Amino acid sequence: SFAYLTIKDRLPQILTRVIDTLHRHKNEFFEEHGEKGVEAEKRAISFLSKLRNELQTDKPVTPLEDELPDAALWNQYLDYQRNLSNGNGEPSWFQSPWLFVECYMYRRIHAALVQNPPIDNFDVFKEGKAQNFFESQEAVIALCTYFQELLKNIKDLDEKQLQEELFKLLQVSLWGNKCDLSFSAGEDSSQKSSPLQSLENLVPYILVNDMEKLWSLLVNAKKNRTEGSNVRVDIILDNAGFELVSDLVLADFLLSSKLADEVYFHGKSIPWYVSDTTKHDFNWTIKQLQSANHMWMSRCGINWEGNLKKGVWVFCDHMFWTLPHDFSSMGGVAPDLYAELQMSNLLLFKGDLNYRKLTGDRKWEYSVPFHQALNKFHPAPLCSLRTLKSDTQVGLKPGQGEQIQASDPEWMVTGKYGIVQFDAGL
Repeated sequence: SFAYLTIKDRLPQILTRVIDTLHRHKNEFFEEHGEKGVEAEKRAISFLSKLRNELQTDKPVTPLEDELPDAALWNQYLDYQRNLSNGNGEPSWFQSPWLFVECYMYRRIHAALVQNPPIDNFDVFKEGKAQNFFESQEAVIALCTYFQELLKNIKDLDEKQLQEELFKLLQVSLWGNKCDLSFSAGEDSSQKSSPLQSLENLVPYILVNDMEKLWSLLVNAKKNRTEGSNVRVDIILDNAGFELVSDLVLADFLLSSKLADEVYFHGKSIPWYVSDTTKHDFNWTIKQLQSANHMWMSRCGINWEGNLKKGVWVFCDHMFWTLPHDFSSMGGVAPDLYAELQMSNLLLFKGDLNYRKLTGDRKWEYSVPFHQALNKFHPAPLCSLRTLKSDTQVGLKPGQGEQIQASDPEWMVTGKYGIVQFDAGL
């Protein structure tokens, strides 16, 4: 299965890259921290080499030994996996659910650094994320230019035109999700050309297209808003780099078109899945845009910094997003986060990992309703914007999946197809 190939080939590759990254920064650690830095780097590398060996030789998954706030939850989850194995021994790397061991690997990478100060704040994926951003410059410029031109006459657009622009920017944000470094094991996956040019040609590849439902939800929320209440949209982010810029443009459009009054962004509290957005990546991206020597890029950056200062944009991270749990257990495991999401009018979940956690990462029949696969996870109306990079997909028309399978056997894992899949949550 695709899961097997991921664990066998892709995860060891990612670990090798992480080890290599630490190795290359040896001098920097020495300059900053002296011998202590070099010692810490050696310990982290030996920790990661051991991890790679455990993975490749299918050793049991061991409890976390660090003192981080989420360690107890992880170890409880490991016990839960043990009980599932019906006494067939310890859960091991190749005898456990894919989602669990993949998340577990990233958590162990984090532990390797956190347990080795003074390099405990080093993000081993930072370089790749920055490189993805810089290599997507042309696409970023094209998008920022398009958007700033759009803002000039946004007040004159009628409802139909606003709807068209929303659909365009939703699609840019959807296809921006192709730029995923964990999927390419860290190889270049930047967005080279203007994403706006190719939207028309990509429409047939959107397998579920609920954009109309999003539109009517936002328009109704705006009409039914009471005195002193705000229309709030939450975006649960995926990758940094070009995808993040496309999400920020979408968020700015929602505010500028008055379809929303505030946008909350949810990122990861630790480096995750190679290219996922942390608070540092979020702020860094806005700073890069601000200081760009391109008029419209810097205008975007300046406006977005302003949105954060005014409090109409809010960035939050919560450790639940980097736990192995399905979202259906959020109410029990992270009731504070669940309550926070209940305050939203619309939740936009970006990317493949979020989709896997929304649907429990099961091998569903393709035609099972999305609502059913969510397994009672309904804090608010929600929508998944995702390009398919793993073999979980629900909510298709009867026969639709089988038909694509016949002509394109790899359809679920290449990122070629996408969905804008909505659930009203009632």
